[in-house]
Amino acid sequence: MGGANLEVFKFGLYVMFPIGWMYYFGTNLESRFSVPDFWPPPEATHKIPHEREDLIAELERMKTQRLERRARRLEMEAREKEQREGGAG
Repeated sequence: MGGANLEVFKFGLYVMFPIGWMYYFGTNLESRFSVPDFWPPPEATHKIPHEREDLIAELERMKTQRLERRARRLEMEAREKEQREGGAG
């Protein structure tokens, strides 16, 4: 068929293709594949409370937020129930 030169060429291609692929996509990743302003700045991210007073305040805030969502959901479910009963009757 092809001979030894063809086998050497195929072997070189099989070895160098993945290496070239990794080199192309592995160098200068920040400049080629980055999206500007993708991550928010550190001052805009969540701040984890560490002090006892901050933890208590955060838990209270989460509790009131959860209760507000629950009240809205119950109100919406009651409205939907009234609409179903009113439309069926």
